[in-house]
Amino acid sequence: MYFRQAVIFVFCLFVAAVVAAIGLRADQEEKTATTQTQYPQFAALRFNEVNLRTGPGKRYPVEWVYRREGMPVEITATFDVWRRVRDWEGSEGWVHKTMLRYRRTAIITGKQRKLHLKPDAAAPVVAQLEGGVIARLESCESEWCMLEAGGAEGWLRKADFWGAAAPETFD
Repeated sequence: MYFRQAVIFVFCLFVAAVVAAIGLRADQEEKTATTQTQYPQFAALRFNEVNLRTGPGKRYPVEWVYRREGMPVEITATFDVWRRVRDWEGSEGWVHKTMLRYRRTAIITGKQRKLHLKPDAAAPVVAQLEGGVIARLESCESEWCMLEAGGAEGWLRKADFWGAAAPETFD
């Protein structure tokens, strides 16, 4: 009996350590992100299951459950450990900050988009991306951004995806 209780206790400590590590990493990522920009800013869903709540707290009902790790969201407000987010379709609500990753992603809009070798519509096409594909956002210039998806890297106009503000530039 004692051995079983000890195993359960050790397992609980392990789970607590993992949860604390996720929270610490989210804090570190958020501090880096907030020193670079002011709200609104973009983030990505950290897990395949993220609850979107009607208010900033667990007592508020879940309005929607996102099931797409890496999906970009725009953070529009904060309250304690909660972030008000907007997705690419305009849905808004609150998520806990540990559910977000501050690595930039983009979601391709429209049916199919051409990824170019250079930020120029006449540049060679390196890949075709289907609508709904989530890509990693590497950098942005005034009208074009460098994305990586499925091992292909190239440039896409900001108008062809969601996940970066129109005037935004970054490396």
